[in-house]
Amino acid sequence: MTARPTLTAVVAWLVHLYTASSAVIALLATVATFESRFRDAFFWLAVAIIIDSSDGVLARTVRVKQRLPWFNGAKLDDIVDYLTYVFVPALFVWRSVLVPAAWTIPVASAMLLSSGYGFNREDAKTSDHFFTGFPSYWNIVVFYLYVMHTSQVLNAIILLVLAVFVFVPIRYLYPSRTPYWRLLTILLGLVWGVMLLVMVWELPAVSPILLWGSLLFPVYYVVLSLVVGHRRVTVES
Repeated sequence: MTARPTLTAVVAWLVHLYTASSAVIALLATVATFESRFRDAFFWLAVAIIIDSSDGVLARTVRVKQRLPWFNGAKLDDIVDYLTYVFVPALFVWRSVLVPAAWTIPVASAMLLSSGYGFNREDAKTSDHFFTGFPSYWNIVVFYLYVMHTSQVLNAIILLVLAVFVFVPIRYLYPSRTPYWRLLTILLGLVWGVMLLVMVWELPAVSPILLWGSLLFPVYYVVLSLVVGHRRVTVES
């Protein structure tokens, strides 16, 4: 009779370990960034996205909150997400000189500080599965700026504008848990994820068709978030 609770606790711990492994992934991405192996850095960040996209489903399936009620898996998730979605991309901005050299520290600092605020506001993730403010997808933004070879000044402007948008209370869909168009969003997200992996494989030069085609999903995500978020606000008011 005691074997079952022990086994379920072990499984719950394995799920938490799976989440925590993103911290190691962040370390590997950091080392690759310092060594200017940017393709490898993006590969590790892609691995972190895969983990982040699947650990929540595993946690809910295993019911980790019930198995280990005293361990805060949500806090662990936020810690590793800050490393992989914010800190490593900010480091990449500095190391790759993605923005003018004199702007690297100010821009990277804006990313770090704005997301520090965004991660810790009480409504960062709403009960109906929205993110409040720009959801710190710095890894994705930095990747696109890098492969598109946009100017350093334009890169700096884009990153600073997005840092401001962290404070703007626009609602963005939680892709894997949204109650709106969930199946379509997940399917499109999977296709988009495969396209990103192929582009990482192709670095330093990527197919223009693949690059511009991959942008369709981010556009779909932003438009759907704005439309659904507007309807949500209208209903509440």
